[in-house]
Amino acid sequence: MLDYLKPTTLEEVFTHLDRLGSDALLLAGGTDLFLKVKKGKLTPSFLISLQRIPELNFLREDKGLFIGATTTHRTIEKYPYVRKHYPALADAEDVLGSVQIRNVGTIGGNLCNAAPSADTAPPLLVLGAKIHAVSKQGERTIPLEDFFQAPGKTVLTPGEIVNFIEIPAPKPYTSSAYFKHQRRQALDLPLLGVAVQITLDRDLGDITPSLSATWWDCLKERKVKCLSARIALGVAAPTPMRAFNAEGVLQGEIVTEEVIEEAARTAQKEASPRDSLRGEAWYRREMIGLLVKRMIVTSLLRLRR
Repeated sequence: MLDYLKPTTLEEVFTHLDRLGSDALLLAGGTDLFLKVKKGKLTPSFLISLQRIPELNFLREDKGLFIGATTTHRTIEKYPYVRKHYPALADAEDVLGSVQIRNVGTIGGNLCNAAPSADTAPPLLVLGAKIHAVSKQGERTIPLEDFFQAPGKTVLTPGEIVNFIEIPAPKPYTSSAYFKHQRRQALDLPLLGVAVQITLDRDLGDITPSLSATWWDCLKERKVKCLSARIALGVAAPTPMRAFNAEGVLQGEIVTEEVIEEAARTAQKEASPRDSLRGEAWYRREMIGLLVKRMIVTSLLRLRR
């Protein structure tokens, strides 16, 4: 028998968690949780729904972006401010599951599920997101890089829940991109997820290749400098990861094809993909090199005047 509890305040949630302990699980959207319960991977006696707690469901701009834990993917996908200022997150929301899943699934649930294949994790990593968690003992802020511990495991302690996600405002001349590599253009988990955010010292202007010059030639002549870069990978390690060494290749350099290719090769070396039924490690590593380069270029193209 599975009991379903519907608290309307955080205080009620904490009371239930104190009373029920490991017999209870928190429910946000349920798109992952119900599958695990159905397959017998999880066997809770109680489900505590977070859907009736208004302070967990919001989307707010205030010198950055603040997203409540139970905000649905569809809400984020349709939010114009996200599409304009955080394109990597918009890219991820566009391809996450199906419209039906995005109408129900929540961003907090996607992160707390802690799957290496979580679509929102790589873009949020490059966007510098922070997790705000709350418990009876108080609140704390966790950089997303420190949030994932292992597949299915986060740093949240018993009785602690995600309250909201904070994303800082992007700096001038900054853009981002995310690509989900999948077997088919339909509802599917990623074989690999690659996100990039890049900040330049100025925009690219109007780069228009001619018959005598390629786009790479035009980029080299422009001599734009990369002030900062962030690269994140999904399904390339036991948890979503930052490619710090690859970022360092770009940092402070004039952006050229050679520098971008070196960053892509470095990301390949940093990753530790594994063989699975859905894809072999060697293939994932090869695709990291291709997709990191492609996402850097996509971010640059978005910075054209």
